Amino acid sequence: MMATFSMGQQTYAVPMALFRKNRAKVCAALRENAAIKRSTYVLMEGGRDVSFNDTDVSFLFRQESYFQYLFGVKEPDCYGVLNIDTGVATLFVPRLPEFYATWMGRIISLDEFKAMYEVDEARYVDELDVFFEKAAPKLILTLSGLNTDSGLCSKPAHFEGIEKYVVNCDLLHPIIAECRVLKSPEEIEILRYVAKVSSDAHIKVMQFMRPGRCEYEGESLFLHHAYAVGGCRHTSYTCICGTGVNSAVLHYGHAGAPNDRIVKDGDMCLFDMGANYCGYAADITCSFPANGKFTADQKFIYNAVLAARNAVLKEARDGVSWVDMHRLSCRVMLQQLKDGGMLKGDVEEMLSAGLPATFQPHGLGHLIGLDVHDVGGYLEGQPPRPTEEWLKNLRFARILKAGMYVTVEPGCYFINILMDRALADNTLNKFINKPVFERFRNFGGVRIEDDVLITKTGCENFAIVPRTVQEIEKCMEQKRN
Repeated sequence: MMATFSMGQQTYAVPMALFRKNRAKVCAALRENAAIKRSTYVLMEGGRDVSFNDTDVSFLFRQESYFQYLFGVKEPDCYGVLNIDTGVATLFVPRLPEFYATWMGRIISLDEFKAMYEVDEARYVDELDVFFEKAAPKLILTLSGLNTDSGLCSKPAHFEGIEKYVVNCDLLHPIIAECRVLKSPEEIEILRYVAKVSSDAHIKVMQFMRPGRCEYEGESLFLHHAYAVGGCRHTSYTCICGTGVNSAVLHYGHAGAPNDRIVKDGDMCLFDMGANYCGYAADITCSFPANGKFTADQKFIYNAVLAARNAVLKEARDGVSWVDMHRLSCRVMLQQLKDGGMLKGDVEEMLSAGLPATFQPHGLGHLIGLDVHDVGGYLEGQPPRPTEEWLKNLRFARILKAGMYVTVEPGCYFINILMDRALADNTLNKFINKPVFERFRNFGGVRIEDDVLITKTGCENFAIVPRTVQEIEKCMEQKRN
């Protein structure tokens, strides 16, 4: 019988064969590297159970992403070993004391772990040294490398006795990270599922929100639908539920601003939320008027962002530069703002001057998968991070390939510090119609974010939500009536 991960009959059954195929993919890629000799093993350490400060309560566990990619294991404190020559996978789990069964439930046997995760062998973590003594590896590869989004490095696996072996912690990272960039058919189906769950939750929130309700009520409804209907116990990041001026705060919703504003009539809502299933992420943003009807100004900004998004979805495909897609998005949005009377002058000159960063300080989007900002952005051998001020925040600059999964998320925000900076800069203020620009000072912002699979001939959008002004107004009116 095929082993799967599932949260219930109504949820998606993830085949453990997915992770077996991921292991085979990584082993094949490693064998192609001239630095890898026979009798080389990969040693991976999973995420650890972490206590909440000094208490006996633990944070809700989420598996380390590289370990999830290879093993799909939901339990903490595990290790995994791959024999690169044969592809044989051994899972090492903690040896639990008897009292665990009293407090935490029945102790799962090694044979059950082997069947549950479709590995070749299951052993206890305290047997790692004995295992390697018998295997006599010429080289052990552990994982250490820079995450270019966080600036943090992954921590290499360690066990007592590893110092007896030749260990390399640098070779594995760029290879396994590159393997994660192109999604397999099985991964695509999980991503499609979690995007659909997230899309449906967004629609529920869109229809629920109205003046007088609090931002966190929308967050709460999203979390409830994602878990109760989709089986998604986790979100991929902290929900961003900005209304009014808060919709211009790019990463709103943090501990100091916990989605706690009361929604007012005339507000724009910007809700950026994504569920997570079996480790795989969604990341979708919907912007809509709190009262269900766009004002002329709201329609102006929303349609400028929508035009930028539509232009990218039309052109994105295998072989296209992501930097060019960002430029296209900015060019279209600036033209829309010019047509609406906010800007004046030549759009190409606006781009050269760096004006797009005044309205959209972030990049067009990012890779997405097991991490919401997925790995692979600036690996060695890939295009480096652009240095221009309005391009330097791009999370990757690669040529798109079929099988990449990316967000497309143009936005237009009116952020006081950036508005003031632009008005004080003679290279920028010559393009700005100040009275119109100032009219939007407390407007907030608009972002439209889709989760998109790149194909040979185009792209497929997994975010199934209302996008045009007419679709949004109709969706919100249907529920309220």
